[in-house]
Amino acid sequence: MKTAVYPGSFDPVTNGHLDIIRRSAKVFDEVIVGVLVNPQKKGLFDIEERVELIQRVVKDIPNVKVESFSGLLIHFMKNKGAKVIIKGLRAVSDFEYEFQMSLMNSKLDPNIETVFMMTSAKNSFLSSSSVKQVAMFGGCIKDLVPDEIIPDIIKKVSHL
Repeated sequence: MKTAVYPGSFDPVTNGHLDIIRRSAKVFDEVIVGVLVNPQKKGLFDIEERVELIQRVVKDIPNVKVESFSGLLIHFMKNKGAKVIIKGLRAVSDFEYEFQMSLMNSKLDPNIETVFMMTSAKNSFLSSSSVKQVAMFGGCIKDLVPDEIIPDIIKKVSHL
């Protein structure tokens, strides 16, 4: 069974993330969305909330699981028996950073491969940061994030 991990902070999950998850699920037997615990960042949503939001929007994709992790991605992957990292790319600037990360992960474990997926053109401008900013200033986030989590985001930013 070919298991892949799609890592990220997903704060919040966007339609761009969901596009990569859906397309990855067609390529791999199992996709684990690895939600990174970053102690140096204070997210909009805590780790449990991010996992729950993603679980809600991928419930119709049977070969996708969502789990949080901290520490090195390579250690999480070994623990899960995964050999492939999925990285979504929006632009050349994403590639430069992700390519460096790929080389580092390869150095840490030469058996790990990184697969880069280009985002759909309609999602190429999307980032969790831009979604949060638009929501904080009362802008419309429809078509930026899955419809079922829009109320969660609006509620969260209204308490800031």
